[in-house]
Amino acid sequence: MREPKLPSVYKLIALNTVDSTNAEAKRLAVRGEDETADGTIVWAKEQTAGRGRRGRTWSSPKGNLYCSLILRPDVPASVAAQLSFVAGLAIHDALCLLSEPGHEVLVKWPNDILVNGKKVAGILLEAEQSSGDVPAWLILGLGLNVAVHPEDAEFPATSLRFEGWPSTEIDVLEAYCRYFLSWTSRWLDKGFEQVRKNWLWRCKGQGEHMEVRVAGETLTGVFADIDDNGALVLDQDGHQRIISAGDVYFGGS
Repeated sequence: MREPKLPSVYKLIALNTVDSTNAEAKRLAVRGEDETADGTIVWAKEQTAGRGRRGRTWSSPKGNLYCSLILRPDVPASVAAQLSFVAGLAIHDALCLLSEPGHEVLVKWPNDILVNGKKVAGILLEAEQSSGDVPAWLILGLGLNVAVHPEDAEFPATSLRFEGWPSTEIDVLEAYCRYFLSWTSRWLDKGFEQVRKNWLWRCKGQGEHMEVRVAGETLTGVFADIDDNGALVLDQDGHQRIISAGDVYFGGS
C-alpha cells in the first residue's frame, strides 16, 4: 500500500490498529500545541472501539477510512462547531471527484454522507473547552465505508466498493484533506453563510417531509432550512421549530 500524499499543512500519524482515532487524537491533543499542532491527522487501518454520534458503535474493519483531525481554531466554540459542515462539504466534493458516472452523493443533516441514498460516512466533532470561550482543541473524526459496510445498521448503509467504485481509502483521504483545506479557507474568509448555502445545495431532503427523533420525542414536518448556527429548521404547518441535534428520517431512510 502506498503512502498518502497530503498537503504540507498536515502532519500524518499512521497506525495499523487503534481503539479509536478520535480517542488517540484526544490523547495527543492534550499534550499541547507545541507537541501536537493544528493539522495533525490520526489515520488507522482498523479501530477496535470506533464510535459515532451519541456513543453509537461504529463498525471499523480493515479496508475503510478512519481518521481524526486535530484542530485549534482561534474562534468561539459556537463558531468552531460549524467545522462539521465544512467537513461535510469536503467529503462530499472528494467523493464527487472520485465518483464513477451515475452516482448520487449528498450530505444529510446533521453529519452523514449518502451515496445513492445510503449512508457511506459519518462525522464526529468533539471539543475540549478551555477557560475562555475558545476551545483548547477540536477533534474532527471521519469514518467512511470504502471496502465494507454493516448489513444491520440503524440507517441503510453502503460502501464505495459495493457501489462499484475502485477508490481506496488512501484515495479518499488525499482528496478529503485537499478539499477540507479549500473549504476551511473559504469558511475563514467568507464566514458560515458561504458554507451554509453550499451545504444546502448538496443536501438530502430540503423541502421534503421528514421525521426527527430527539430526546425521546418524535417530530414531523418539512425540512425548511438550516440556520446561522447549523441547526435544523423544521416547518410544522407554518410554525418553525429549531432543532440542534437529532436523528433524521425521510420516508424509508
